[in-house]
Amino acid sequence: MFLVVHARTAEGGEVGVCYGRMATNLPDPATVVQLLKKNSITMVRIYDTDPTVLRSLANTGIKVTVELTNEELPSAATDQNFADQWVQNNVKAYYPATLINGVTIGNEVFKEASQLNSQLVPAMTKVQAALARLGLADAVKVTTPIAFDALKMSFPPSEGAFRDDIALSVMSPMVNFLQETGSYLMMNIYPYLAYLSTPGMSIDYLLFRPNVGVVDKNSKQTYFSLLDAQLDAVYYAMEKLPSSSLRAGGMRKLTAGGGILEVKLGESHHPTRGHHGVGTRANAQAFTDGLMSKVRGGNSGTTSNKYNRLATSAVGTPHRPNADLDVYIFELFNEDNKPEDEQDFGLFYPNQQPVYQVDFVHGAGPVQPSYCTAKATAGDAALQAALDYACGHGADCSAIQPGKPCYKPNTKLAHASYAFNDYYQKNGRASGACDFGGAGTIVNQAPSGESFGTTTIHSTVYTSGQP
Repeated sequence: MFLVVHARTAEGGEVGVCYGRMATNLPDPATVVQLLKKNSITMVRIYDTDPTVLRSLANTGIKVTVELTNEELPSAATDQNFADQWVQNNVKAYYPATLINGVTIGNEVFKEASQLNSQLVPAMTKVQAALARLGLADAVKVTTPIAFDALKMSFPPSEGAFRDDIALSVMSPMVNFLQETGSYLMMNIYPYLAYLSTPGMSIDYLLFRPNVGVVDKNSKQTYFSLLDAQLDAVYYAMEKLPSSSLRAGGMRKLTAGGGILEVKLGESHHPTRGHHGVGTRANAQAFTDGLMSKVRGGNSGTTSNKYNRLATSAVGTPHRPNADLDVYIFELFNEDNKPEDEQDFGLFYPNQQPVYQVDFVHGAGPVQPSYCTAKATAGDAALQAALDYACGHGADCSAIQPGKPCYKPNTKLAHASYAFNDYYQKNGRASGACDFGGAGTIVNQAPSGESFGTTTIHSTVYTSGQP
């Protein structure tokens, strides 16, 4: 199965990948580009300006964001000639054959190189001036990736605020710069980190699954997705910054919808191993599916059953309902030269095999039908527990009650398959909605016979359209 990650709709964002190379066994850049093309990946972020990589991406139509590194940042901040030459050598020399559309100035400077904080905006400004001199300011946007811990407060979202040491000195002039140049704020957000540090948080809230929601006590907005809450904390934090275009002490007015400063995710993903047990392939797959659905503005609205709601608003967030979201998934490969806790975020192994099967369906073709069925190997106890969960969390199990049309065959396997599939379809066929602790499995042909009960002739079977 190919891992198709391009998704752009009239109301939705786009998904790309972070192509890091801190590994001993990665394929060469030309082979990597073929992998990107094979999987319809149309947006890539790299962490340098490696000539071999940039030449390999030429004439592919893949949009590329390059990086002026933290090591180069001081020179760019203090020397316009350095910035001019850097842009000439690393952007102009490849553009437009290589479709460079962004330059990130450093990476997580506040976290990784705080001694450079005061030089960050000057470096951004000089690189922007260099692009303007070469006529590239409209095509190539300048930004900087910011770790989420740049916020001193993130919950409730309405109290989101940047840290005192950077709010006025760096973030306020940076946001002015981004607005004036038509750029965007780039945030690196890993929701699982907030989950690990918040005892009692529902994992469904993390993984875009149905949940009861979390209410912001100030705005009274209900959040069904941790990522939505974190994004809104960033929007609220920006609104609290004073603007140079307002009177002293005035707060920045960013209205919902058109005209707001866009936030892009420079990195986001979920680990497939470790991290106190939250890192599993099933959880990573559920997170990826939910993230893709959110970015597409697809089947991620709210349900009407009395138990749960789906995780995200169809477009935007509760505070910014009309805001699209572009995302770079961290990352393309598992990289063995990274710290151990950063090695298991890849979509692919170095041999180019998918780490887990993900079907990132986009608008180019019809959605393929899929179904969730129970595994006969799960055992009665596991099937009963999963059946109880599905029926108690939104699946319509009335048809498998005694005397009802789908009661026979009266086996746990048949009843569980019926309930699993109903739950799976109602949750937009997200892969994570067919996990059930390992008791469920996704199939692409409508099952028949006892293994699926009689659901193949009753109302829980769906085709490629909406349920």
